[in-house]
Amino acid sequence: MDKNRIKKALDEIKTQDKRKFTQSLDIIINLKNIMIKSNPVNFFVNLHYSKGKPIKIAAFVDQRLEENAKKVCDLTISETEFAKYKDKKVAKKLAQEYDYFIAQANIMAKVAQNFGRVLGTRGKMPNPKLGCVVSPNVNLEVLKDKLAKTVLLSAKKGTNLQCLVGKEDQNEDELIDNILTVIQTTVKNLPNEEQNIKSVLLKTTMGKPVKL
Repeated sequence: MDKNRIKKALDEIKTQDKRKFTQSLDIIINLKNIMIKSNPVNFFVNLHYSKGKPIKIAAFVDQRLEENAKKVCDLTISETEFAKYKDKKVAKKLAQEYDYFIAQANIMAKVAQNFGRVLGTRGKMPNPKLGCVVSPNVNLEVLKDKLAKTVLLSAKKGTNLQCLVGKEDQNEDELIDNILTVIQTTVKNLPNEEQNIKSVLLKTTMGKPVKL
């Protein structure tokens, strides 16, 4: 996949009917020659530029990280407040409202015990691979910036991957870079690399898919 093909697809998207709002731009990667049931595909991609959507972060902390977390995260839950979320409805609402969850490493066992059943089934438990299981002296601003540019690609039942790569009015070079980053990372995470990719499409929120 080269930049010229992506630019051509973006140019085609620009000719589509305009909407009264700024549309998001998604990439869709259709897979082939892969048994998803026995080889589920699930990985994160760290983009270099904004994906065009604000994120909400909740942090599970003790008193050492609490002050820092309150400055950076959208919600801070100290370990003394865990009991408030024993009600499943309250916990489910929490899981729905926040995109990412951060946990201090030394209280991770308590987080799993209190929130694992709800967050785990939604794939939102604090993920060490993403850097979301942290030490008390972590720089949360750096982590927040990383998460704002992180997307998840997952195929556990169907044979397609889809994620946000930006907004239609975003700088074209940034969009091209994000699209290339997703494709290159996907290739590395497939058992037979390019041989497992059937097609790649770009699509705005209300627009028609455009093949790369």
